[in-house]
Amino acid sequence: MTRTAIVTGAARGIGAATAKRLAADGFAVAVLDLDAAACADTVAAIEAAGGRAIAVGANVADGAAVASAVEKIVAELGAPTVLVNNAGIIRDNLLFKMTEDDWDAVLTVHLRGAFLMTKAVQTHMVDAGWGRIVNLSSTSALGNRGQANYAAAKAGMQGFTKTLAIELGRYGVTANAIAPGFIQTDMTRATAERIGVSFEDFVAAASKEIPVGRGGTPEDIAGAVSYFVSEDAGFVSGQVLYVAGGPRA
Repeated sequence: MTRTAIVTGAARGIGAATAKRLAADGFAVAVLDLDAAACADTVAAIEAAGGRAIAVGANVADGAAVASAVEKIVAELGAPTVLVNNAGIIRDNLLFKMTEDDWDAVLTVHLRGAFLMTKAVQTHMVDAGWGRIVNLSSTSALGNRGQANYAAAKAGMQGFTKTLAIELGRYGVTANAIAPGFIQTDMTRATAERIGVSFEDFVAAASKEIPVGRGGTPEDIAGAVSYFVSEDAGFVSGQVLYVAGGPRA
């Protein structure tokens, strides 16, 4: 029996790499992002490699859109028993410059989005007596200048994860979080552009602070997700794994 996985924010970056990895691991994958058309490349890559995937467009912060998306996934791929809550945005600024909209937007996508997706999917996991939830946190959860909103959201993801582990463990469902450090994605490229440095210089500067001496890749995070959703990880729940090239970065 092929299990079905949902990866949110899967049009690019960490989400796309994770969707491809889970498909390679044998899951049917719902590639979910705001715009279904943006997911086409990820779906095409999965299918070209012999996997099965569909593109799903939904705003994870919209309850009705989430319910509709999950119905579509159940109908086309089967009941989902793996959920990777990866969708996220940044609206960086120092606290005194941060607007209410910047705060609300980041907290809404990360926390409300993860809540709505998990609530919509958990019934399928409970019914199956097996499930895996992986939430994307960040080293920013430990505090990061200019990211009061993002840090609060990512710390919140950790508390959310630990509570899910407690509530759902009896039903064969695990919940874990991954906290990436510096990962080379479109999001970090945008940060480099915003502060006016080349991406190459940005990566080089970040790498000097990382014990293993390099920036991370989306595939580094996908590998960690692959472990957490495996049968081997059935006794691992409520954990936060820092994938940062060192204790933190």
